[in-house]
Amino acid sequence: MIILIILVMFIILGLLSIKIVPQSKVYVVERLGSYQTTWSTGVHVKFPIFDIIRSRVSLKERVVDFPPQPVITKDNVTMQIDTVVFYQVTDAKLYTYGVDNPLLAIENLTATTLRNIIGDLELDHTLTSRDVINTKITAILDSASDKWGIKVNRVELKNIVPPAEIQNAMEKQMKAERERRQLVLQAEGRKNADILVAEGEKRSQVLRAEAEKESLILHAEAVREQSIKEAEGKAKAIEIVQTATARGLEMIKAADVSQSVIALKSLEAFEKAADGKATKIIIPSEIQSMAGLLASAKEILNSSESSSENVNKEEKDNSKGK
Repeated sequence: MIILIILVMFIILGLLSIKIVPQSKVYVVERLGSYQTTWSTGVHVKFPIFDIIRSRVSLKERVVDFPPQPVITKDNVTMQIDTVVFYQVTDAKLYTYGVDNPLLAIENLTATTLRNIIGDLELDHTLTSRDVINTKITAILDSASDKWGIKVNRVELKNIVPPAEIQNAMEKQMKAERERRQLVLQAEGRKNADILVAEGEKRSQVLRAEAEKESLILHAEAVREQSIKEAEGKAKAIEIVQTATARGLEMIKAADVSQSVIALKSLEAFEKAADGKATKIIIPSEIQSMAGLLASAKEILNSSESSSENVNKEEKDNSKGK
């Protein structure tokens, strides 16, 4: 019975001595109170009573949000800044034996480092230099935490809260800056609009001048073409008249017109010339002789007509006497 109990106890102790380390964790093992080894992921066996697991350390990245810390800037402005630290355990042995409370050590180191960095900056620079501050704090914390087996990946400033009066002054300044930018933008807009209008008017004047120029050129071309056509028409008419005159002369020459016909034509031309408007008329000698001939012929005709009238009158008287 005693042997069975002892056997059962050994089985229980054997089972309790088998340990399985999960993923992303390590176990720090001590033997008789001193560091023995660090177990990584897998199955491990420890000696009962002699070996104990001192700590179970997670290798995952951790995020710690520290409460706001009061800091003073170079220009003596007190503000509240809270930080977020991302860190990871790289050496379980140093993490276990290097510092008593790693989180408290990181928090205090973060607060003191933040005060040192902000103390060298003015308020405006502090508000616009978060990346610079984050980089400096990360480098200082990472260097200081190496002996604790901790790797600080990055530090972020979560909130920067200046005093209420500073916030009011900043809001007023921001409002004034926005109004100034608005006025500048409006002025630039009006300026650009005036420039565009002036350019449009200039372009319009240029186009109108070009249009007037083209119109004058087209009008001059049309007048020139019309003048050319009129000149050509007059020349053609003169040519036709001259041709007709030449043909008439040729026909007269071919017809062998007598001197009397020529004289008659001269009289007709003289009749047209002496239309009562001319004050002086020069009569050619040929026409004068012709006029004398015509006057003689007219007298002969008148005398013959009067003699015939007398004969007729006598005949009528004689018939009445009978």
